[in-house]
Amino acid sequence: MASEDVKTSESAVTTIVNLAEEAKLAREGVKAPSYAVLSICKSLVAGGVAGGVSRTAVAPLERLKILLQVQNPHNIKYNGTIQGLKYIWRTEGFRGLFKGNGTNCARIVPNSAVKFFSYEEASKGILWLYRQQTGNEDAQLTPLLRLGAGACAGIIAMSATYPMDMVRGRLTVQTVNSPYQYRGMFHALSTVLREEGPRALYKGWLPSVIGVIPYVGLNFAVYESLKDWLVKTKPFGLVQDSDLSVTTRLACGAAAGTVGQTVAYPLDVIRRRMQMVGWKDAASIVTGDGRSKVPLEYSGMIDAFRKTVRYEGFGALYKGLVPNSVKVVPSIAIAFVTYEVVKDILGVEIRISD
Repeated sequence: MASEDVKTSESAVTTIVNLAEEAKLAREGVKAPSYAVLSICKSLVAGGVAGGVSRTAVAPLERLKILLQVQNPHNIKYNGTIQGLKYIWRTEGFRGLFKGNGTNCARIVPNSAVKFFSYEEASKGILWLYRQQTGNEDAQLTPLLRLGAGACAGIIAMSATYPMDMVRGRLTVQTVNSPYQYRGMFHALSTVLREEGPRALYKGWLPSVIGVIPYVGLNFAVYESLKDWLVKTKPFGLVQDSDLSVTTRLACGAAAGTVGQTVAYPLDVIRRRMQMVGWKDAASIVTGDGRSKVPLEYSGMIDAFRKTVRYEGFGALYKGLVPNSVKVVPSIAIAFVTYEVVKDILGVEIRISD
């Protein structure tokens, strides 16, 4: 009995000591492991919401861009932004403007979440390495280092969700006259797997990787560098107390989107065309009633570039650039601002709950 009492007493003392240590750590401001999990979740949720909101806002322009990228040059149905949107409205109605948006959101929400989170983590890692290399503990990221962090984030996010992007492209180019209809995202995924094999889900992946480096990299680099420059120089009274207004941040996002999409756009066109390869009904969608009924065949990215320029001219690499420009500027701007606003909101809620 005595030994049991001693053990009980020792257990009680150990518990008290542990509680005291935890209280001490709490007073000293040591963050519990759950804080890191909450921080990650906050970043992922903010990125996902930002992606869903921004893409839905410009869904009609996104669909028109893809239709322009792959349509038959001998049978033009979509001739410009305004005419193209009117044609979709007239032939397919309001729902036609948002065709493929459900799949796009199913892809872009995790894509955007991973992209923003990966950028933050890559930035921290690159900054740590940069400070170790230079020996300057106060060093900050340069535009080139931000470009590298953005490129890493883009590659990770794009690779993780690429099959969704591939089937989204096919769903988007379907029209009411298409001979075969994918009924939805999961039906498209299962059909491609069954008829074309798993590798088909990554058709166009290489130009996507190459394109995402300047696109996402420049988006983050230009946006963050512009914000830093505005805060430091405070031109035209745009900055008050080192805080940028929503309007100013939208302008920074718009500038970032314009630079990134202009550099990477030809690779996006090639990616879309390569995604159609192997789809037995793609020729009827892409060539329509035109003179060319030859099935789409590309042996690789270089071959796709060569055939596109040879048969349609250099300008074909920029098909759909106008609606994409109209789309990208507000889309990137909305995404960046939504991400920061949602993070602020979630941050307030977490602090209150703590």
